Amino acid sequence: MLINLIRTLVIIAGPTIGYLQISRDWKGIIIGVVAALLIIAVEIVVDRVALDALISAVIGAIIGLVTAQLLRWVVYQMGSPQIYELAEKYSLLSHVVLAYMGMTIFVRKRSELELLDRDLLVKGSKKKMMSAHIVDTSVLIDGRIADVCESKFIYGTMVVPRFVLRELQHIADSSDSARRTRGRRGMEILSRLQENPEIPVKIFDKDFSDIKEVDSKLVALARELGGKILTTDFNLNKIASIQGVTVLNINDLANSLKPVVLPGEGMSVFVVKEGKERDQGIGYLDDGTMVVVEDGHRFIGQKTSVSVTSILQTSAGRMIFTRPREKSVDSHAPSEQPPMTEA
Repeated sequence: MLINLIRTLVIIAGPTIGYLQISRDWKGIIIGVVAALLIIAVEIVVDRVALDALISAVIGAIIGLVTAQLLRWVVYQMGSPQIYELAEKYSLLSHVVLAYMGMTIFVRKRSELELLDRDLLVKGSKKKMMSAHIVDTSVLIDGRIADVCESKFIYGTMVVPRFVLRELQHIADSSDSARRTRGRRGMEILSRLQENPEIPVKIFDKDFSDIKEVDSKLVALARELGGKILTTDFNLNKIASIQGVTVLNINDLANSLKPVVLPGEGMSVFVVKEGKERDQGIGYLDDGTMVVVEDGHRFIGQKTSVSVTSILQTSAGRMIFTRPREKSVDSHAPSEQPPMTEA
């Protein structure tokens, strides 16, 4: 309400001042109206553009103008009247072009400049440790990345692209309650990461407008920054690996930390349902690992002892293949003793 009132006052004051101070005819009024509209247009642009972008644009323009003046001085020092006259003829154009180039470079690259802090500029092995980790939407929704960071197993800058934030916000605003809960969980995990003083979190504004898929954008960004992708998405893991991008899959980390079960070892499992193949039974360990019991159809609804035959481990999870164990003879059962005979 207040801003609309101020704009109205500017529109009224513009032609009034133009008529009273510039020219007491239609020329002064038109100049005042144009000046008022220009002021309102600048105000709207300033309101919609982020503060860091405005500061970057001003700094870039200043550097561009300083560069133009330095080039002008260099031409003057050359001592050639013809070259200096030619430079003076196009001096205004050169100033505008260099100022525009400075503004464009600083505005488009301001997010990347944030990554060039002193922690990322150290040399040697420290630089390798302080590399950038590009965060995927799935790893924020999963949530385990916060615990991993707090345990100090990951070093470096966590880069959260703006397009990942948009996708997370879209999930959080979904009409589906399950998706909405997952999106809000991702937002909470991001806030938790930002509160960790050991791991700097940077919001990266650069987007790849010519690429539609978020996974492809992540791969392109990782290749440009030379960083690694943090994800739990099996498909993104494969796509990035094919293109030579290093992927840190939280599922792989979780699988590597699970208790090792070797073929031939025994375990107890509760068979809950049928398997895909004939006579198979399916059970699950406490951590969610699927256990396939060959010839386990008859044990559905029961807890049975099985022997591990093989283990299949992938980025999507782990599967343990087993078969029922034969009932062993109880070595502690009392045995019959032959009758004692008197001597």
